[in-house]
Amino acid sequence: MTETPRIIAHVDLDAFFAAVEQRDRPELRGRPVVVGGGGPNDRGVVSAASYEARRFGIRSAMPLRTAGALCPQAVFLPVDGRKYSAISRQVMAILRRYTPRLEQVSIDEAFLDLSGTDALHGGGPRAAAAIKAEIVTETQLTASVGVAANRLVAKIASDLRKPDGLVVVEHGGEAEFLAPLPIERLWGVGQATRRRLAEYGVSTIGDLARLPDELLRRRFGSHGPELAARARGIDLTPVGEDATAKSISQEHTFDVDSADWQVLERTLLSLSEGVGGRLRADGLRAATIAVKIRDSTFQTITRQRTLPEPTDSTDAIWQTALALVRREVHGMRVRLLGVGAHGLTDRHQLALFEEADSRRRRALEAADAVRQRFGPRAIRRARLLDSDVSPPLERDHMRAPADE
Repeated sequence: MTETPRIIAHVDLDAFFAAVEQRDRPELRGRPVVVGGGGPNDRGVVSAASYEARRFGIRSAMPLRTAGALCPQAVFLPVDGRKYSAISRQVMAILRRYTPRLEQVSIDEAFLDLSGTDALHGGGPRAAAAIKAEIVTETQLTASVGVAANRLVAKIASDLRKPDGLVVVEHGGEAEFLAPLPIERLWGVGQATRRRLAEYGVSTIGDLARLPDELLRRRFGSHGPELAARARGIDLTPVGEDATAKSISQEHTFDVDSADWQVLERTLLSLSEGVGGRLRADGLRAATIAVKIRDSTFQTITRQRTLPEPTDSTDAIWQTALALVRREVHGMRVRLLGVGAHGLTDRHQLALFEEADSRRRRALEAADAVRQRFGPRAIRRARLLDSDVSPPLERDHMRAPADE
């Protein structure tokens, strides 16, 4: 008996942050818009760029100053996390009308498993077209959608005809669809892997698919055959149902690169407080704490440590972050610091030590309640009174949009 192929859709909102701003401010339509800071002289990075801005070479994660040099006439706007999060929830509610098997992977994209819904929605392509139409009607935003038999191919398909695209890859045609595409479109192929593959004449996904598995295993270890399987359009990963956050993080870019340990220490405390508050608000604890350090030359270091017990305590997060950063920053001028929480677990499954920590928890939750009602700066630790670290986005455990 032949197994019925899955129907997976990947829905990706087009230039999400910038598109929201252009929707809400008609005078910005048709103009290059950069979201991520107050101006081209800010020291942050681009969170999103409108398609008009991308024609000048502006991309997500680019320094704002570089973006300003590429397009001096661009309109620069700060990130409005609360607004974007509300619209994201509205879009996800639309997607759940089509299937409960939905996995939100970022603030602006999700996978849907539409298998077995033909009688309801008329098949994957028709459902995808209906989803796109509902998003436009209810949010005045466009989305690009890829439909295929697995996540890998659906994701690549959704990227091909942006903005407002719809690409359907028929079951059995995955390898043929992928073959002519540049190798960098394949998951798991970064700059280093691309350079190593180039030694074997690989420039397209089809070139990789034709290489013998044994050669790839010798060159890349166990990762080699995995790359070959992806190049042939094979991906058995299921779509998670209402996936919870995989991580929560907050970052801060300094106005002036700093080598002052007291400044770095205070910044890490503020970041840890933001991450801890988010964990407590979501009823989660983290098993692993990670830090990101970017120096004045834009070199980035990431380090992480798994804790003896999962935590949502600001102090535990801070002390771990301090230990990780202290070993790395000797003689370094730091441009950016980030603190992240990973390996998240439902707090209510971990109540063994709750009583021993109840007084401290009540104090933390009381402070969280004040911030929730009166704003993130309503109550602050004394050592953070001079800190200028911005509060976290409402949904900062979701990544910002990439170059849609």
